[in-house]
Amino acid sequence: MSPPHTRRWLKHPWLSLLLGAAWLLLQHSVSVFHLISAALIGLIVPWLLRDFLPAPKTLRLQPALRLAGVVLWDIVVSNITVARLVLGPMARMQPAWVPVPLALTDPTAIALLATIITTTPGTVSCTVDEERHEILVHALNCTDPAQMAAEIKARYESPLLAIFEDGAGHADALQGETS
Repeated sequence: MSPPHTRRWLKHPWLSLLLGAAWLLLQHSVSVFHLISAALIGLIVPWLLRDFLPAPKTLRLQPALRLAGVVLWDIVVSNITVARLVLGPMARMQPAWVPVPLALTDPTAIALLATIITTTPGTVSCTVDEERHEILVHALNCTDPAQMAAEIKARYESPLLAIFEDGAGHADALQGETS
């Protein structure tokens, strides 16, 4: 267990590293002055924002890296698909609204799922319905909304469950929803 002062000042170590790295990239320099400035920014800004930032989460690295690979691949493939759709005959497109039931409960994971969906060309997450516990997705071209919802759950939500929540228990629940 780390001493109290370490927990207090480095409550968000990844944010501290990200802020410091961003500062160095903006300065285009790794001089001693800029390294010290980056370290101070990385320490002070998260400390000043401590009351506004949620408690840091323990993330599972291997599923996160796997998800990042899947998302990057899907972005490339979707860009090609959307380009073909846009440059081809417009009659081929079948836009659709796709409700995707959520097994996720963590607000950060739900926000990340919405971001992944919106970042992937051809789909946009429009709203998260908390009462129905689903996310509404608009797809540029969708012939089978149920299949698209199942793909979103399998490709993105299932890994997010493994990253943010108890993967074993939620994975069983996810299998029951998609069956």
